[in-house]
Amino acid sequence: MSNPLLDHVGLPAFARILPEHVEPALDARLAACRTEIARLTSAVPVPTWENFVEALEEMDDTLSRTWSPIGHLNGVMNSDALRAAYNACLPKLSDYGTEVGQNEDLFRGYQAVAAQEHLDSTQRKLVENALRDFHLSGVDLPADKKARYKAISQELSQLTSKYSENLLDATNAWTKLITDPAQLAGLPESALGLARQNAQQRDQEGWLLTLDMPSYIPVLTYADNRDLRFEVYQAYSTRASDQGPHAGQWDNGAAMERILALRHELAQLLGFANYAERSLATKMAPSPDAVLAFLNDLADRSLAQARQELAEVQAFAREHHGMDSLEPWDLTYYGEKLRLHRYQISQEELRPYFPVSRVLTGLFEVAQRLFGVRIEESQTFETYHPDVRFFEIRDQETRQLRGQFYLDAFARPNKRGGAWMDVCTNRLHTARYDQIPVAYLVCNFSPPVGAKPSLLTHNEVETLFHEFGHGLHHLLTRVDYPAVAGINGVAWDAVELPSQFMENWCWERAPLDLFAAHWETGAPLPPELYERMTAAKNFQSGMQMMRQLEFALFDFRIHLEYDPARGGRIYEILEDVRDQVAVVRPPAFNRFAHGFSHVFAGGYAAGYYSYKWAEVLSADAFSLFEERGVFDAATGRAFRENILEKGGSRDAMDLYVDFRGRPPTTDALLRHSGISA
Repeated sequence: MSNPLLDHVGLPAFARILPEHVEPALDARLAACRTEIARLTSAVPVPTWENFVEALEEMDDTLSRTWSPIGHLNGVMNSDALRAAYNACLPKLSDYGTEVGQNEDLFRGYQAVAAQEHLDSTQRKLVENALRDFHLSGVDLPADKKARYKAISQELSQLTSKYSENLLDATNAWTKLITDPAQLAGLPESALGLARQNAQQRDQEGWLLTLDMPSYIPVLTYADNRDLRFEVYQAYSTRASDQGPHAGQWDNGAAMERILALRHELAQLLGFANYAERSLATKMAPSPDAVLAFLNDLADRSLAQARQELAEVQAFAREHHGMDSLEPWDLTYYGEKLRLHRYQISQEELRPYFPVSRVLTGLFEVAQRLFGVRIEESQTFETYHPDVRFFEIRDQETRQLRGQFYLDAFARPNKRGGAWMDVCTNRLHTARYDQIPVAYLVCNFSPPVGAKPSLLTHNEVETLFHEFGHGLHHLLTRVDYPAVAGINGVAWDAVELPSQFMENWCWERAPLDLFAAHWETGAPLPPELYERMTAAKNFQSGMQMMRQLEFALFDFRIHLEYDPARGGRIYEILEDVRDQVAVVRPPAFNRFAHGFSHVFAGGYAAGYYSYKWAEVLSADAFSLFEERGVFDAATGRAFRENILEKGGSRDAMDLYVDFRGRPPTTDALLRHSGISA
């Protein structure tokens, strides 16, 4: 029987992929890649772009296509059998990656190609990136240090996977069954309906609360029962730690310490002083000092407003609700009451106007007007879950197929929390292949409840637009070689530009008119409700800014200041950062870092600042549309041609200047955030 993971043609055969296919498929693919590398480094007398680099791009693509559906299923349909198969493969992938990165014959082949004059700018960028990455993989190291690099890489791969598993297991382990409806006073019907559905799916009577976002956020925002808010807050903020209801059961503490130690050792092997310096080798920011100066400047300009916002909610809670002091599990609740008092607006009041089907239709219309593409649903695909939908994106004028994407929108058990875009297949255009890009778009929205469709909060609408922006970056690329196509090869602190950029269309009246309509009556979003929504846009924006800066400074400093003699000092540094920027101090039991998967299990190590760095770019880019019109076709085409289509084929700042006509400034970000410059 053929292995469905080894097909190189068409979409993943999800319906036929079983856990027992995973390891044999990867073994076969890695063996084929090693054979091809041996051929290229021994039988190609004079490496050229066509006979060497292009052949390696094609080879790498076969490995990517094999592994992509495995990693995706592990995130969205996690099971014991799949997890075991996935984890068995991680050391093999790590070993192979190190082996390739330290292959001196491959390195010399790229050097030979780099010396040739006929390369175009895209090809030259790809080769320059490859040579940089060889150095970052330790190709220059002596044999003993190469071996140590390989061991570190393998252990890090396993540790970061274990961190994610611990967090997923701890999240899934906690539930609370409520049988007395009085305990749920204040919760909106949408949250109650989901809790009822959760209970029914587990054959229980009553309302079942979980730590998934569609359950957790409404409790912290609306539940009148303070004890319930505390219980849920404590459970969430102690996941995978030594505290809380499952103390020690999935504790990430040791893994976090080891991850930091290994990252530091790896950076020093490569000649960097610390992992923060290593991280910046592939980013726009020129130095650690530049990152800290950027973050500290934003903090200095935002802290006073954040403190004022906290004082306002404290005064409101005291005056209107008799609360002399507020704890962290009170702040979202009383903040929402203050928002309602001041602006007469809540996320729940907006939710009926954002049924997910209409939001998608509007999102696709926005993309059509801005970028000249049409997006249509297709039924021609194999799925892994009934909720998953599939779409094609085509040029509006020529009808040329540009890309395809899966949309997996709803929360469910055994699915990783959060929202993300990931690569299914890359664009690859060579003499042998004409492959279009395919993406996964994953969210965790509240699913339909009974006959009622999935209704999004406005925050969730922003999330959908955000992830779709990443998708457009991947899907609209015109670059033919995967290593610099779409999001690949893009400086990490610029990769959030298209995603954050797209969020702006969630706030403008003209785009909202395309999709914001009541799910039952079809009535458009009333003007006065829109005015209240926009008036409240920057409610507590100073506090939100400082919270993100706290995360970014913490992440950067634990990597910049790591000292092997002292260990990670994770919570010591976090408390020091909070002394500088926090307006709200969490309780001693809070274990935020134990669940900070962006940094300890994702790609944001010493790079979480990238969200704010890219937000400067996105706000500055949108300011051009503010000048010319939010649907100005010429400006949209310029963004598509200079940013979305170029991928990583040129330096990110050069592409930005080509679009905007000048480097970015922070003015638009502060203005959009309602923070005085």
